[in-house]
Amino acid sequence: MNDSPDRFRALVEAVQDYGIFMLDPGGIVSSWNLGAQRIKGYSAEEVIGQHFSLFYPEESRLIRWPDEELKRAAQIGRYEEEGWRVRKDGSRFWASVLITALKTPQGELTGFGKVTRDLTERRLHEEAMRESEERFRLLVDGVRDYAIYMLDPSGIIQSWNRGAELIKGYRSEEVVGRHYGMFFRNEDIARGLPQQELTDALTLGRTEEEGWRLRKDGSAFWANIVMTPIHGPDGGLRGFAKVTRDMTERLRLRELEHSSQRMNEFLAMLAHELRNPLAPIRNAVSILQMEAAPSPSLRSSRDMIDRQLTHMTRLVDDLLDAGRLTSGKIRVRLDRISFSDVVARAAETVRPAMEARSHTFVLDMPEDEIQVNADATRLAQVLQNLLGNAAKFTPPGGHIELKAGVEGETLRVQVRDDGEGFAQKDAERLFELFAQGEEATTSREGGLGIGLALARSLVEMHGGTIRASSDGVGRGSVFSFELPGASMAGKVDASGMEQRALVVDDNRDSADSMSELLRLLGMRVSTAYDGESALVIAAREHPAVVFLDLNMPKMSGAQVLSRIRALPGCGRVFGVAVSGYGAEDEKAGRADFSGFDERTLKPLDLAWLQGLLVRNQFIAG
Repeated sequence: MNDSPDRFRALVEAVQDYGIFMLDPGGIVSSWNLGAQRIKGYSAEEVIGQHFSLFYPEESRLIRWPDEELKRAAQIGRYEEEGWRVRKDGSRFWASVLITALKTPQGELTGFGKVTRDLTERRLHEEAMRESEERFRLLVDGVRDYAIYMLDPSGIIQSWNRGAELIKGYRSEEVVGRHYGMFFRNEDIARGLPQQELTDALTLGRTEEEGWRLRKDGSAFWANIVMTPIHGPDGGLRGFAKVTRDMTERLRLRELEHSSQRMNEFLAMLAHELRNPLAPIRNAVSILQMEAAPSPSLRSSRDMIDRQLTHMTRLVDDLLDAGRLTSGKIRVRLDRISFSDVVARAAETVRPAMEARSHTFVLDMPEDEIQVNADATRLAQVLQNLLGNAAKFTPPGGHIELKAGVEGETLRVQVRDDGEGFAQKDAERLFELFAQGEEATTSREGGLGIGLALARSLVEMHGGTIRASSDGVGRGSVFSFELPGASMAGKVDASGMEQRALVVDDNRDSADSMSELLRLLGMRVSTAYDGESALVIAAREHPAVVFLDLNMPKMSGAQVLSRIRALPGCGRVFGVAVSGYGAEDEKAGRADFSGFDERTLKPLDLAWLQGLLVRNQFIAG
């Protein structure tokens, strides 16, 4: 056992994770192990015999802190601390230091044993953690759009950020230490909702919900709430993190959108139901207009019905388009079309209003055909709205001009009138939905303030621009628009031969009146009141064109058309959808236009119908 001190000394000298060395009573280094050499960078020969203050920063030596450490160790037997020390190369490291006083049995101080450990990495990690926590705290405190706060396991508020103060109205000192149930309405508290939230979050690991919460002033707001339980390293529940966002405005918008959707659906159904009775009335008026030499009283009554029917039809269409415009459901389908046909269709629609006020209408267009990439129906609607607006605000005996031409590949169109005009500062406001100029009160015909807003939207959907100008009130106005993708072509010969038509509609008045109208236009016509009858007639007569109501019992118009085309000799039949539904209803699933070559709305427009038959050579032009 005599060699035990030597083995112990060898053991100490071999330790590398701890610097272990001896000091005499004055602090002179008397021994030095491998751990001390590795940590501090000095060899034993370099430090034995030197004062241990060699390892301290300059600021510590200036205040004689090394001597203070020895003094304290001698007084109480040991001294322990953490602090900065210096290596041989001058770099600093964070050290854990333990100094133990060595004394004889009689209590005489013989020196000190010193153990040093390098804790630099732990120190840097702890500082990084503190900095990270501080940055996170500053981040959370700086968030203004979200209320972020902590709860203890029982729901007591432990922290409160700036967003929570802004959303809920409480300062931190007003809520920390109180139960978060203070933000719930009385009826929710009675239902046990606060405790249920905590239970659900703990059970599910995370909860998200929306509901009403209260501010300090007692007002309620619609909140989105996310709650997450926080567990410690041992798995124990530390509390809950809660994030709340004020969604009141979004709720209001959602309710408005839902209300708007319901209104649009109501308008669509209303328009459909109104168009059904309007269709046979329109057809009947068209038949009366073709009657030879009617009496003056009959002619006057007929024309009055026609004018009011046109006005009512336009109001129905405007209501529908207002809903579609606000909900973004209006779509355009671009085809290569004849602009002259579109102009003729639009002018014919507005002509009764112009004739009623003895307007002079001038059409200034090149002799050659203008072709443009556009949706014919929607482009006609633009022109109808501009011409109708001009007719509405031009006094009796006034002049209206439509001028069109192509420059490069741009179609340029002007609608000019010498009517009531407007102040130029109001030009942009005229295109706002439901806007009515002051001059509208003096016009003979009211309106919903939809037409110009719709015209602008439709032009822009075509990639074009539209503008309005006037020299002032009472000095007329000019509405002009431009569309890309236009070119000039030769004139089109639209002559053709009379052929057979089939009209299919479960509304007998509508079917009969339309059939009579087609006969007066020169067609040979058969009529069916359901899909099965239509198939029988089509198989026998092989019609060239079929006019189909979309909404029929048992078989829809699209289904009837598909089955007709499957019949021998009917594969190329021309299908026309005649419906109370608009093209945009196809997107909503209310109408199926698949397979049709053309579509139109009830009540049928006579000029459009005649133009369709001539263009497709079903009758002679």
